Amino acid sequence: MKRNLGPIEQKILLLLAAGFSLSLTRRPDYYFRVIDSAIREWKKINKRSLYEAIRRLYQSQMLDYKENQDGTVTLIIAENKKKTVLRYDLDHIQIKKPAKWDRLWRIVTFDIPEHKKKGRDALSMKLKMIGLRPIQKSVFVTPYDCKNEVNFISEIFEVKPYVRYIIAKEIDTALDLKNIFELV
Repeated sequence: MKRNLGPIEQKILLLLAAGFSLSLTRRPDYYFRVIDSAIREWKKINKRSLYEAIRRLYQSQMLDYKENQDGTVTLIIAENKKKTVLRYDLDHIQIKKPAKWDRLWRIVTFDIPEHKKKGRDALSMKLKMIGLRPIQKSVFVTPYDCKNEVNFISEIFEVKPYVRYIIAKEIDTALDLKNIFELV
């Protein structure tokens, strides 16, 4: 069974290997090489741990997740130093259509790695279900604000770091999209 070692386990193994190497040598110059090598590796492990922690923090803006008895899910997301509480029923999530269109396009794009294929497929399916239209394989568009819905769905399917939300004034296929969304 292959298991990833945490930073503390890696440090323990590094120290054991360095100690073992030192016990086998009789040359003083080799002692210093082993110690220097151990110090360099120790610093790399610290950097690696730091970068990994930063990556995990960046990957998810989710602060809290709670499944409610009524079938909804509540997410508390921190974004730009403010908290947003999202509460949706994933099976019945919908985009609210305003009385008047603000003439902006919302584009959702993603590049999700193959090892997250199930999340990628679920995201695509759910975006279609809530009314976004694909204009390419991983690019969807809608004329309605859906940032909270997209954040919620991408957090639930654990693909948030790979999803981008863009607001655009113009799109070259606007005439076709206006017909599709019945905006004319």
